Amino acid sequence: MSFSPEELERYARHIILREIGGPGQQKLKAAHVAVIGAGGLGSPALMYLAAAGIGRIRLIEDDVVSLSNLQRQVLHATDRVGRTKADSARMALAAINPHVVLDTRETRLDPANARDLLAGVDLVLDGSDSFATRATVNAACAALGIPLISGAIAQWEGQVSLFDPARGTPCYACVFPDPPAPGQAPSCAEAGVMGALAGIIGAMMAGEAIKHLTGAGHTLRGEMLIHDALWSESRKIRLNRRADCPVCDSAGGGA
Repeated sequence: MSFSPEELERYARHIILREIGGPGQQKLKAAHVAVIGAGGLGSPALMYLAAAGIGRIRLIEDDVVSLSNLQRQVLHATDRVGRTKADSARMALAAINPHVVLDTRETRLDPANARDLLAGVDLVLDGSDSFATRATVNAACAALGIPLISGAIAQWEGQVSLFDPARGTPCYACVFPDPPAPGQAPSCAEAGVMGALAGIIGAMMAGEAIKHLTGAGHTLRGEMLIHDALWSESRKIRLNRRADCPVCDSAGGGA
């Protein structure tokens, strides 16, 4: 896979990184990545994935842009309020990098369609804002053997991890087997969220994707990074497989 002179200049700062180089940039160009949601987390993740030269991005998003989104969903703009987020994303990402193919699926991901929507991709980034959707994405990824980068934010705190049970690490359900009790995990609309936190965690998700796809450095496979923006603190915790996990064990991901 070759690069045009324009692409060589565009990706020059990646290519001179010894951990990425030309071979790593070729891997990014050959990659097919799915992103769930073009909201607070999906916005920065999509922008950095496109800028990095991911060859094909499949966006699954059925929402429309609202004015209250714009405090943190930086992919969108005031003049696109009322348009679908998929259309808005298409405009924004084409302006960032015309070499990226954006495949939009304007539908809500659910247990009935999740496997079909995610089939054939190399990596999934989940920026959804509900436990039910995260659990559904995780189950589909575990069944298909696709690594999953999952992020979440609330108020001032965010978290990101790479779940990859096909390669011996936990899945999302190993760590979060049950939905939170009512009132324990209020939505951003209910509890608020600091806008820049979405950029911090979304960019981390894109960084993990770039490392995973190129083989650079150490990813968060089997670990979770938790960032507290209010106190400017970050910590990592080790995640363990659950031997009785009904998701990754039944999907054939047992070690």
